[in-house]
Amino acid sequence: MGKRLILAINPGSTSTKISLFEEDKLVFENTLRHSVEDLSVFQKVTDQFNFRKDLILEEIRSRKIDTDRIVAIVGRGGLLKPIESGVYRVNERMKDDLASARYGQHASNLGALIAEELSNEFKNSTAYIADPVVVDELQDVARISGHPAIERKSIFHALNQKAVARTYCTLKGKKYEEVNLIIAHMGGGISIGTHRKGRVVDVNNAFDGEGPLSPERSGSLPAGQLAALCFSGNYSHQEVKEMITGKGGMVAYIGTNSFVEAGKMAEKGDEKASLIRKAIAYQVSKEIGAAAAILYGKVDAIILTGGLAYDREHVDLIKAMVGFIADVEIYPGEDEMKSLASKGLLVLEGKVDVRDYH
Repeated sequence: MGKRLILAINPGSTSTKISLFEEDKLVFENTLRHSVEDLSVFQKVTDQFNFRKDLILEEIRSRKIDTDRIVAIVGRGGLLKPIESGVYRVNERMKDDLASARYGQHASNLGALIAEELSNEFKNSTAYIADPVVVDELQDVARISGHPAIERKSIFHALNQKAVARTYCTLKGKKYEEVNLIIAHMGGGISIGTHRKGRVVDVNNAFDGEGPLSPERSGSLPAGQLAALCFSGNYSHQEVKEMITGKGGMVAYIGTNSFVEAGKMAEKGDEKASLIRKAIAYQVSKEIGAAAAILYGKVDAIILTGGLAYDREHVDLIKAMVGFIADVEIYPGEDEMKSLASKGLLVLEGKVDVRDYH
């Protein structure tokens, strides 16, 4: 019959990434692109369910994959209630919360729904999700925002941060549960997680634009000025939300959300582009410094990851500011598909306990 196969599914706003692994070996990976025209016929994200599922089935059948060998399907976890880090079996409660968008509407909500449907199609498989963005391990003091009407939430790049942390520990011969790490995931959004002995005890809510400014997000804004802007009568609620996340940050300042393009602009003498790039590194470094205080200065390593970690100048600016705290390790990019599949393999090997979503 051959080795066991693991299918990973990661739905994004305009694409669906799928990867097939033969245990720990990649068989194929593909990004199924969805045009604006393709998606315009759907009113809600969940209405795209059959459209995306059928494309995945078509891709697998076109490659003549023996689906009897697919034993685990791991979907990107969507917006659920706050949960502990780990691997979760897809169940009815989870499907209900995702399908109804009880905790928010996002393309990643489709990951578990499609995984479960395919597990019914592929008779030997089970559907899971792993380390969704709502992983919540915050210590109680970190939840205090400053006003009881608003509680700080944990929504961040949990999948990549946890995967990078464990990769670092494996390479260094350490146990994740015994070290203190500060991990900065830097992409379209930026999250800086304070990892204390295997738990992310503090992290900025990257989903809502909290923390450093990023290519597409404003980061934390001066509260009084933001309140005045909201009630100025010049902007709708939706427009303000887009100013905070989606159309805020670097793209609002210089008209591009591409850090590479911003670098080219700076090289050609664009002083504003250069300043905004420096501001992102500056604010990331400030957040890392705050995380070091949370750990009482006992930091084993600072890890920079995500797409912006490919930029040497950006990384060097951060290292110059925070290198006195601890060694700075660079793990550029984010291999979310491999991370999802590796979680599935850990389940198959009996190395992790599968959790239930209640």
